[in-house]
Amino acid sequence: MLHELLLALLGFTGDFVIDEREQAETLGLGAADNPLHQFPDEPTFRLAPDLSFLHPSERNVIQRLISLGFYYRELDHFATISRNLSFIQSTKDFSLPHSPELLKGKPRKGSVYRRAIANGIVEILSVYRAAVLQVEQNLLSDPLPILATVTQGLNKFEVLLPPLYELIVEIEREDIRGGQLLNLLHKRCHCGVPELQACIQRLLWHGHQVMYNQLTYWMVYGILQDQHGEFFIQRQDRKTEGHELSHLDDITNLMQKSTDDGALTDWHLGFHISLEMLPEYINMRVAESILFAGKAVKVLRNPTSSFRLQESSVRQSVLKGSCRVQGFLGTFGLEREIPQSSNLIAEDLLPQSEADKIDAMLKELKQSSEFQKRLFESAISSIRTIAANHLWQLVVVRADLNGHLKALKDYFLLAKGDFFQCFLEESRQLMRLPPRQSTAEADLMVPFQLAALKTVSDEDKYFPRVSLRMPSFGINMTATQVDFPKLKSNADGNLVPLQGRTLVESSLDGWDGVALEYSVDWPLQLFFTQEVISKYRKVFQYLIRLKRTQMELEKSWAAVMHQDHIDFANNRRDCKNNSIPQHRRRRSLPMWRVREHMTFLIRNLQFYIQFIAGRCDRVSVECSTSSSARFS
Repeated sequence: MLHELLLALLGFTGDFVIDEREQAETLGLGAADNPLHQFPDEPTFRLAPDLSFLHPSERNVIQRLISLGFYYRELDHFATISRNLSFIQSTKDFSLPHSPELLKGKPRKGSVYRRAIANGIVEILSVYRAAVLQVEQNLLSDPLPILATVTQGLNKFEVLLPPLYELIVEIEREDIRGGQLLNLLHKRCHCGVPELQACIQRLLWHGHQVMYNQLTYWMVYGILQDQHGEFFIQRQDRKTEGHELSHLDDITNLMQKSTDDGALTDWHLGFHISLEMLPEYINMRVAESILFAGKAVKVLRNPTSSFRLQESSVRQSVLKGSCRVQGFLGTFGLEREIPQSSNLIAEDLLPQSEADKIDAMLKELKQSSEFQKRLFESAISSIRTIAANHLWQLVVVRADLNGHLKALKDYFLLAKGDFFQCFLEESRQLMRLPPRQSTAEADLMVPFQLAALKTVSDEDKYFPRVSLRMPSFGINMTATQVDFPKLKSNADGNLVPLQGRTLVESSLDGWDGVALEYSVDWPLQLFFTQEVISKYRKVFQYLIRLKRTQMELEKSWAAVMHQDHIDFANNRRDCKNNSIPQHRRRRSLPMWRVREHMTFLIRNLQFYIQFIAGRCDRVSVECSTSSSARFS
């Protein structure tokens, strides 16, 4: 009986111990797809009913002991299936001969977190097997009471194996994976049994090893190592969420123009935080820091080919300059050390020393026996600071973000007033006529280039990035100067339209579609996306219309003043007709009041948009980019 009992404790049944579930399957009494049959709530190991030599009290003790064998077998099956690598990497049926029916003939989703938990269960089961072996050795060496010895040797497992079985049943029934599995283990750690708490914490430690490995790939190399969608940082599913990202279509279209812009696409649309897989003990602020750090490292480690060529040309020019200086100094015999080429060459965007520092912080967390929330958040904050600092150096210092912001202000917000004043003066006669659809853009380029030659200096390195476009013409009209209906004075001296004529609102002319384009290089597309440029373009189109209106009001004032001076000179020569010019002046006073109010409105509206809204936008961006801490 001893060996039959010990074999039953290791999950083997026979004539001494039978499995009621296997008997039911043999007789066809249990549905194979019934979850309650696949994972029964109670152990199905039973003593054979024909064992008449056992006392009822002994049967009760043995029945309680062989339940451990049932739990052991189920846990061992779960661990064996979950640790099968070929099973994880394929949807084919890799079921084992003694696997439960749930695992046979059905494709399973792979899970590296389940495999990690299975490794922890294997550790616990190895301790259980060692305890059974020790009981066997004790019984063979000394003829002690069998049941008392077995009960004493395996007593502690009666509080360990049943909760572990309940754990794997919940995992299988609910198909719990990834961060959800970490949440489940974290909740079950809070119990009043120290031995069980230690076992669950060990399982949670194994799960955290997978999470730390994924964090290392993501925050050190910018790689998302997640084959089964279990990490809380996941790729964006553009097929299912494309309708929710309609406002980012322009970004996608821009980045699909070049194969080198994959990192930029990932920055805007590539990754998101999966709330379903985010462990509850990691708050959203920390998860956002992890997302930002990984995306920043991905950008830093994947510069475009054009950026590499630019950096290479800069380094070569610096090296050539140092060689010339060295030759010049050598000619005159001056003993001065020339910096080595390694010092002249700019460091990598993410130096290896910084990557090693990030890796060391994650390894320190990984080696801890328990998850320390405070240490984890502190390490993530430090890693985010490192990534933000190097991304700030790349975008703000190397790519000269502030210089490009000034260029946007100069050209899109009309801060370079002399240039646009000259441009409108040169194109005024052209804009009096409706634009020709085939040559409108080419016609405007002539005054645009003339204005650039007169006002833009050769030192302005940002002007070549600005280009003029005519995307749409609006409503074509015979002339931009709208013919307003003629007015006459009534008995009260007010202006009214002539009979049969009504005041109508003027339509937009074709030149209102004039727009600017701005070319940006990597990595400034992180900020100057097509969505941002389109907003600047709309502001420019509105400002240029205000500028044209203001100029026409000023031109009309100058023309009338010129005519008034002529009338005044003629009046002095002909005093008899003095009443006629004075009457003309009084009649035109309401019109000039309207012109004065229009000028006041246009001028102040233009001032507000240029210097208030534009300055607020620039100040907010400069504050966020003034340091790497704010940049992140």
